[in-house]
Amino acid sequence: MAGQAEEPGANRLRLRKFDPYSRKNQLIVDGVIFAASFAFAYLMRFEGDVPWDFTRQFLHWVPYLIAARLIVNWRLGIYRFIWRYVSLPDAIMIARSLSVVTAGLVGIRLFYPAHMMLAYRLRIPLSIIAMEYLFSLLGALSARGLRRILYERGQRGSLHPARVAKRVLLYGAGRAGLMLIKELQKQPEFEVVGFVDDDPKKVGTVIFGARVMGAGDSLGRLVASSRVDEVVVSMARVEKKDLAGILSRCEEISIPAKIVPGVEELFRGGARISQVRQLRMEDLLDRQPVEISEFDREVRNFYGGKRILVTGAGGSIGSELVRQLLLLDPAAVILLDKDENSTYELQQEIVFRFPEARIEPQIADVRHADRLKAIFAEHKPEIVFHAAAHKHVPLMEKNPCEAVLNNVMGTRALLEACRRQGTARFVFISTDKAVNPTSVMGATKSVGELLVQTYAGAGAPEAACVRFGNVMGSRGSVIPLFQRQIAQGGPITVTHPDVVRFFMTIPEAVRLVISAGTLGRRGEVFVLDMGDPVQVLGLAKDLLNLAGLEPGKDIEIAITGLRPGEKLFEELVWEDEVLRPTRFEKLLEVAPHPWALETLNGSVDRLVGAAQQNDRIRVYDILRAMGIGFRRGAGSKSSAASN
Repeated sequence: MAGQAEEPGANRLRLRKFDPYSRKNQLIVDGVIFAASFAFAYLMRFEGDVPWDFTRQFLHWVPYLIAARLIVNWRLGIYRFIWRYVSLPDAIMIARSLSVVTAGLVGIRLFYPAHMMLAYRLRIPLSIIAMEYLFSLLGALSARGLRRILYERGQRGSLHPARVAKRVLLYGAGRAGLMLIKELQKQPEFEVVGFVDDDPKKVGTVIFGARVMGAGDSLGRLVASSRVDEVVVSMARVEKKDLAGILSRCEEISIPAKIVPGVEELFRGGARISQVRQLRMEDLLDRQPVEISEFDREVRNFYGGKRILVTGAGGSIGSELVRQLLLLDPAAVILLDKDENSTYELQQEIVFRFPEARIEPQIADVRHADRLKAIFAEHKPEIVFHAAAHKHVPLMEKNPCEAVLNNVMGTRALLEACRRQGTARFVFISTDKAVNPTSVMGATKSVGELLVQTYAGAGAPEAACVRFGNVMGSRGSVIPLFQRQIAQGGPITVTHPDVVRFFMTIPEAVRLVISAGTLGRRGEVFVLDMGDPVQVLGLAKDLLNLAGLEPGKDIEIAITGLRPGEKLFEELVWEDEVLRPTRFEKLLEVAPHPWALETLNGSVDRLVGAAQQNDRIRVYDILRAMGIGFRRGAGSKSSAASN
């Protein structure tokens, strides 16, 4: 506190305390180890009675040897290692560094002629060279290993007496379990009781001191007998039915269940405690999430060093796009959004996570052509991702003119800015609701696809369209709504018992967009092979089970009826569209169908003009007349009955 006096000598005590992070202290410790190892090698070679000639040889060599070892260690980055986290790769690097100097000593010993002057000083016996290397390696590794042992013991000893370590049972003794137990054993707040695994060959084996105690059907007995506090599913890849079975067993015995991340992020960075999380909805998808694991060299080269603009950057998809694009080393990313708060939050996150990244936040509305012109002139983006849109079907049914102005007028303004600036690539984020649209939102996205394809067909910019299903966890999507309803005690509202939807996770959606951006030229439409659609009512029941609640008993599920513009089922492609494979697994392509630019712009001018005059009836009429299959209300209650 300000004004509070310090005890005399406090600063001196802090200065004297050994700091293992200090490179100076690391150099001193290693220097002492190397000198002692060299001396011990002579003592061992001559059984404690070193002749005077070899004593002089030792005194001649010791400063050069210490200097050489420290310089090579420094050049190879040995002193950037944190001692308390020393591991096998660190030990290998230390051994390599020491081998460089040792190889030099051996070279002098073998190739310096014995009859030359000073030979008795320079030609160190090979036995001494070998022993010095072994002693130096053992000493360097011991110092670092001792630091790690003391740190880990100190961590466990520092656990507050009132806090008891959480007893964890790992479900899965494969590679993911192996990586996780290594991390958990470093943490004082966790104690790994053992493993459960359904492979009978693993039962009874021991992994890092933890026994594989039995199969999944013995989970209840093991939890009770071993006083387990928590079960962690430590399998990198697990089918929905298996995961649901594990969850059901945990619910039966009232034990919390968590999960490690998917195989891609797990093996890219290793298991971390911060990655262990509660089971969530996407873990119960009827399919494995599509993984475009590490982006390949072609994708990295395509985006690396480019100036990239993302509209709607503060949204769920836009912000994840920015995060993943920054991993591809772009020259700069321009964050364009009209919401200052979400843009500010994203900016702060990026500054923390990517301190070297160059970002340019821009508060702007995509409908304002003059503002776009100024931004494009200043930042000269080479690639544009258009994620900004009004996407909520019921809201846009009540505000159809606003949907047209944002989703159609804004998209054309961006395309014009790209054409004027010479932007190379434009990636448009569409929706499955653009196919056979029954809502104004879907119809405006369908017109957006036409605009992108027509501008690309007219020569600039090259472009791609990406159609999404429902994105899990995005703002306003069904799952956050269900979660809020559960937190409020229900009921969960489902519009119709037969409603089905395609679902994808945010990472899937973003990988799809980034990958498609490298392929599109003429406005091709890209979709993800998402298997069969998911029944929303079943999803609601799964979410209740995930929360440990029984549908109809703990929380009711209410059927409210289809809303205006809503369909019983969505489609990813039109009947006449033919899906073609791409070089990315499960990423499919549809050929574009551009209009004549003048014809389309004429229709869009009339549509935007009607919207600017707030003429709803005319907006509906123009959308119907454009030949995009718009049938307002075709998915509502009346049509649901006929289905």
